[in-house]
Amino acid sequence: MNPAGTPAPESGARAVRRRPKNRRAQIAAVSAAEFAALGYHRVSMEDIATRLGISSTALYRHYPSKYALFAGELLRLSEVTVAAVSLPEVAADWPAPRRLGYAIDGIIAETVVNRATVGLARWEHRYLDEPDKLTVDGHFATALTELSELIGAARPELSERERRVKAVGVFSAVSGLGDHRVTLAAKPLAALLHSACWALIEADLPAPARPAPAPRAVEIPPRLKHELLLHRAVRLFYERGYPNVSMEDIAAAAGLPSASAVYRFYRGKGDLLNAVFRRAADRMSAVIGPTLAESSSAAEALAKLIDMYVAGAFDERELIYVYFAEFGHVPDDERATLRVVQRLVVSEWAALLVRVRPELTPIEGQILVHAALGLVVDYGRVFGDTERICQRQWVIRLMEAVLFGPGTGQAIFPKA
Repeated sequence: MNPAGTPAPESGARAVRRRPKNRRAQIAAVSAAEFAALGYHRVSMEDIATRLGISSTALYRHYPSKYALFAGELLRLSEVTVAAVSLPEVAADWPAPRRLGYAIDGIIAETVVNRATVGLARWEHRYLDEPDKLTVDGHFATALTELSELIGAARPELSERERRVKAVGVFSAVSGLGDHRVTLAAKPLAALLHSACWALIEADLPAPARPAPAPRAVEIPPRLKHELLLHRAVRLFYERGYPNVSMEDIAAAAGLPSASAVYRFYRGKGDLLNAVFRRAADRMSAVIGPTLAESSSAAEALAKLIDMYVAGAFDERELIYVYFAEFGHVPDDERATLRVVQRLVVSEWAALLVRVRPELTPIEGQILVHAALGLVVDYGRVFGDTERICQRQWVIRLMEAVLFGPGTGQAIFPKA
């Protein structure tokens, strides 16, 4: 007998590994986290099994394929989104602002709980099979309609288009938590996001104007083949997704005879992607110093940076979408360098914001900056390339509202 009074195990007896009662849920959670971290195409069933410490055979006993795990998580996220904006029966007697506030709090709470995987719904759902995609899209559309109606009840003077733009903005500002790792305690985080969402809803949008003319197509001289490769590659990544584009596809789009011609300029597809992203990050970083130098206040500088960011994003919608959606496919060492540049840019914006709003901590400033930057790509993702639905002046105003907070229904800094 051992000291506890229980029989000692026999020498050489095999230890029995008890299967967790919630094995399926554990598998689903681990696989979802892997998909969110690396992207659907970069994860295999063997990777998931290794992460769980089980064999591939054991994994297949629970789920027939990697796709089943992927589709299951996206379906779950879409159902959670609908539940987040659903009101209890007692809410029928609440005033409209309270009903809307309850839904916003629900979106925030569910996003915080699912922060590790919420990005899948934004960047990876295009890899769903058509029937599953229709189901998931239908759930998100239902949630968006519900939130639009709640916004309309609280602000009945808004047009249907304004309500929908604001509803997309609320989901974007909150779900942006999935795009970064800045952490804040649950209560102050919820309060910060709640305030930002209300500022976005309360912001007065400028009267619709004639859409800005489409940017003039620029012909890239044939001798600048490396520029043409970057441009055509971004378009293909945007249309098909990075994993579904080959070097042969890029060569054909750039008018080159074979993939071997591409390798004269770039070592591989990942190197090409990194070159595009590095240029975008460096451009965004480079304008900060000159903008500060020519501005008389932090508010003025930040307003100018917002204007430039939105202008660049509207002129290169494909690039900004690819930057957010395909970042995980950049080679690991280059991705680390890009993240350093990203953090520096966000920190600079956040430092300006804290000077404008000294009640914010640097961490809170960074969270709001991430939320505001994500608005641009989400508006492009949801509404497409047309400005008939969501004009760039609206996006500028809503970014200002998220950053500068309640009471900034009008632009924080008058435009020239």
